[in-house]
Amino acid sequence: MTISLKGYNENTATFKISGLVSEGQAVAMAGNLTVKPCASGDKIIGVCVNVRGEYACVQLSGYATLPYTGTAPSVGISAVAADGKGGITSSESGANVLVTDVDETKKTVGFIL
Repeated sequence: MTISLKGYNENTATFKISGLVSEGQAVAMAGNLTVKPCASGDKIIGVCVNVRGEYACVQLSGYATLPYTGTAPSVGISAVAADGKGGITSSESGANVLVTDVDETKKTVGFIL
């Protein structure tokens, strides 16, 4: 049997885009109703799940998976911030998330926003 958290408490909202936002990328607020790609150290507001023209559908809660750089975040409550490359990194000044799984081979981390 396989365990999957995909779909757990997922909520999305549509925002305008500032800059080049891609699916599967961590995003931050850029202005009124507008998101941008996260710069290194930014607090993540969500993960882009779809782009259409100048709009992005952003997952604001639920289970998400992103690549990580640096030291792998620990399973449990961990502080993470954007790594500036679309993923996350461990950061004492970042936002606390529930890290549920870490794949050190693929360099990905699953977490609850």
